[in-house]
Amino acid sequence: MKHTVLTLATPAIVLALAAPLHAQETQPDNSVTFNAAVTSDYRYRGISQTRLQPALQGGADYTHNPTGLYAGTWLSTIKWTKDAGGGGDVEWDLYAGKRGQLGADVSYDAGVLAYVYPSNGLKDVPGAADADTTEVYGQLGYGPAYAKYSLALTNLFGYVDSRHSGYLDVGANVDLGGGFTLNLHAGRQDVRHHDAASYTDYKAGVTKDVGIASLSVAFVGTNADETAYASPANGKFLGKKALVVGASKTF
Repeated sequence: MKHTVLTLATPAIVLALAAPLHAQETQPDNSVTFNAAVTSDYRYRGISQTRLQPALQGGADYTHNPTGLYAGTWLSTIKWTKDAGGGGDVEWDLYAGKRGQLGADVSYDAGVLAYVYPSNGLKDVPGAADADTTEVYGQLGYGPAYAKYSLALTNLFGYVDSRHSGYLDVGANVDLGGGFTLNLHAGRQDVRHHDAASYTDYKAGVTKDVGIASLSVAFVGTNADETAYASPANGKFLGKKALVVGASKTF
């Protein structure tokens, strides 16, 4: 479940995708960046992937700037696959796509993202499917605002018969000056054939670039069913309202 540089809840590339591209002439043809982060709780689409506990995260991205083609990988520590009766404690994301401009003000991005959970074993758990999930996505951005839709080509994160589930993500990352960015997000996860697992999530937060790292704090929450998203390990609601703090570095 691909990160943002805010180490909060939403996949990968949201900030990079929502922001306008820099002028092509100021960039090399090929660029590679690396990222590392720590977060107080890995929230993905509002749901904790780490039993409301901290996570370590990191990845790498390649971009061919003249064409906007990109590919990358990202990993995070997790707990949910083991708590669901399977195994594994790592999420490994692989993604590729193309981004660019539609005129001066509108940006676009489209691609494919595979969420891999090594040794998750959920396909052997009664009533569950393999945790590995593949989605395609498309996004449009206008200034600081964006709208993105992701469609599952496989079963969604262990739900049986959930192919073609979708997630709508809208938000904005507004430059407040002084290194501060206001981060706003609302999303709707529809899990096909599993109405009790469908829900809405939201986030409001601030990121501060302090030079050596970016620091973030955000209020996140969901209206998810507390029974459907209770931790099997301790019974706590994984979509509860909470403050999530993090620190990240891109280099």
